[in-house]
Amino acid sequence: MKKEDVPDWVLSLELEEMEFVKKFIVSSGSLKELAKHYDVSYPTVRIRVDRIIQKIEVNEKIENEPFIAYIKQMAIEDRITIEDAKKIIEKYRLERGNNE
Repeated sequence: MKKEDVPDWVLSLELEEMEFVKKFIVSSGSLKELAKHYDVSYPTVRIRVDRIIQKIEVNEKIENEPFIAYIKQMAIEDRITIEDAKKIIEKYRLERGNNE
């Protein structure tokens, strides 16, 4: 997979969160095993999983906004360059983040 093909929801995660997700997968999704690994309670692990889920959902919601979808479609159709699409989307996200 090329770096530019990495989904935005993955890029939105901190390195520590990515390590947590990796450990989650390696432990076959066992929250009990993760709790043992991190030496914390099951509810603590559950809270962490819930926070990561929320972060992913928020990022996907933003990605599915009509404006972002429109810009991506223009890039797919070669009406604008991928670089320009990325710049427009980033500018849109920055301005949106400052207004909310």
